[in-house]
Amino acid sequence: MADLRNNFVGIKSPNPFWLASAPPTDKAYNVERAFKAGWGGVVWKTLGEEGPPVVNVNGPRYGAIWGADRRLLGLNNIELITDRDLYTNLREMKQVKMNWPDRALIASIMVPCEEESWKAILPLVEETGADGIELNFGCPHGMSERGMGAAVGQVPEYIEMVVRWCKQYTRMPVITKLTPNITDIRKPARAAKAGGTDAVSLINTINSIVSVDLDNFAPNPTVGGKGTHGGYCGPAVKPIALNMVAEIARDPETHGLPISGIGGITTWRDAAEFLVLGAGNVQVCTAAMTYGFKIVQEMISGLSDWMDAKGHRNLDDITGRAVPNVTDWQYLNLNYIAKAHIDQDACIKCGRCHIACEDTSHQAITQFVNGVRHFEVMEDECVGCNLCVNVCPVENCITMVGLDPGTLDQRTGKVVDPNYANWTTHPNNPMARQAAE
Repeated sequence: MADLRNNFVGIKSPNPFWLASAPPTDKAYNVERAFKAGWGGVVWKTLGEEGPPVVNVNGPRYGAIWGADRRLLGLNNIELITDRDLYTNLREMKQVKMNWPDRALIASIMVPCEEESWKAILPLVEETGADGIELNFGCPHGMSERGMGAAVGQVPEYIEMVVRWCKQYTRMPVITKLTPNITDIRKPARAAKAGGTDAVSLINTINSIVSVDLDNFAPNPTVGGKGTHGGYCGPAVKPIALNMVAEIARDPETHGLPISGIGGITTWRDAAEFLVLGAGNVQVCTAAMTYGFKIVQEMISGLSDWMDAKGHRNLDDITGRAVPNVTDWQYLNLNYIAKAHIDQDACIKCGRCHIACEDTSHQAITQFVNGVRHFEVMEDECVGCNLCVNVCPVENCITMVGLDPGTLDQRTGKVVDPNYANWTTHPNNPMARQAAE
């Protein structure tokens, strides 16, 4: 059986599945239930500085995007950091860590961007026995308007500065949580590394308005007739998160920097994708809020079964395995040729592939052959875009088949070249022509 034990920057847990800092980790009751269900670690809901706690709205806090079957695809959250007293949280954290010494307990922290504020809170958190801290530089609403959260995470110089303070004033490992609300994720990651961070975690939520109430003309969720932007999370953000994780993992300046992957993780397969793209563990929130804490059991068993089937012994065997295969578009092999193929036995003749190709792509799929409704790929027109694969409602009915080198591409009338060639040397590339001249 695969060994799922996780060692993330010296923080040990029985598996790589942690609950992210969010409403599910707001108090001891929730965290105890999570650990009983099997979660390997928890990042406690973000703590603020000593004094009166923040105030959250008392009306709706979530907006949502659903699929056709009302499956939750995305969740918009306008809740702020914990609205519970700092010392109440600290007492509960200490007790939970005593009760569950084998689980990872991380304190998420957000205080004003002032050295004294960080210097004051760090010893209090350290006294709880927490395994590490996560610097919340990602929250895009409410707190960012007060100069915290994403307001720090969008300025690399601030990130480096605060990380340096934390490394100076605590013995605990420092995980820097990055905002996705930025043009180039590599820059804040580089700044965190320059400041001495032990790891980064990403992504935090994406600034968003998910919908508008067309009766009241206000964004959802609507609080007293008004709405605001919030943080978007859930399955819909996974592609954005995967890309950002991969960008940091393959950047020469941050290569090797430990990453805790966050963003839309709902199944074991989602988790595996983050791990192979360079994440050392994963954090989950929306899936737990949708299906409950016991969903981790399916994640654990699914990841373990897949690793066993593939012969992977432990997490080190898979972490970062896909990173070498992530490249820039200009380095893709332009001599690789593939064509769509429709399995006639599996085809239900719905016509989606034809309509998609005929109206929006390359007119490469028939609708009728000899007067009979029949959908077939015309290889002399197919460019291999695979749109038909993605719109087909029958899994594996349409597949992409690569042409062997030496065979004729009917569309171009050329033989498939076995040699690798990319855009950097293509004759149509003006930069390549200039270099040749």
